[in-house]
Amino acid sequence: MFGLSKNAHLREHVQTLEASTAERYVRKGQKLRRFKTFSYAARSWSKTRRVIARVEVGPLGRDTRFIVTNLMGSRGTHLYEKLYSARGQAENHIKGWKSHLASDRTSCSKASANQMRLMLHGCAYWLWWTLRAVCPKRSPWRKAQFDTLRLHLAKLAATIVEKKTRIIITLPASCPRQSLIRLLFDELAPPHPT
Repeated sequence: MFGLSKNAHLREHVQTLEASTAERYVRKGQKLRRFKTFSYAARSWSKTRRVIARVEVGPLGRDTRFIVTNLMGSRGTHLYEKLYSARGQAENHIKGWKSHLASDRTSCSKASANQMRLMLHGCAYWLWWTLRAVCPKRSPWRKAQFDTLRLHLAKLAATIVEKKTRIIITLPASCPRQSLIRLLFDELAPPHPT
């Protein structure tokens, strides 16, 4: 399954779909996504292949993408959204690990120090992944990038008091994300013994 560059021949197959999707968008005012499957063969191809077109119309205008696949049987919607887009999501995870956690930085002169640095970055990734996973399912925090979570949830002033039997964390009264942070503390807290 590969992405295809747009060309005039591919656009001919989806002109009607693009026009009707744009018309529906004007009537409904909501972002629309529709799919079309057709056979296509470039000049250099030995045979025709299955092409799936994804047409999306929203506030930013029309966006049409094409993928080619040899997988048969499944609907184009399923192949595009569950398989092709999932591949892109894996690339986003790698990008998040490298960009937002600076895990590709191995500037120490010793290999053992760089290995330790990579292990710490792996642990940090797991911690942010866990934090994001306990966010409410329908909230934007559930899909937020790690740097966004860090800026909004971790970079806060707090008072930490260590007692004999517990640790008390006091956040400022004007913390804009106070309810979310309390929810996350509750979700991450170990269960109370009964």
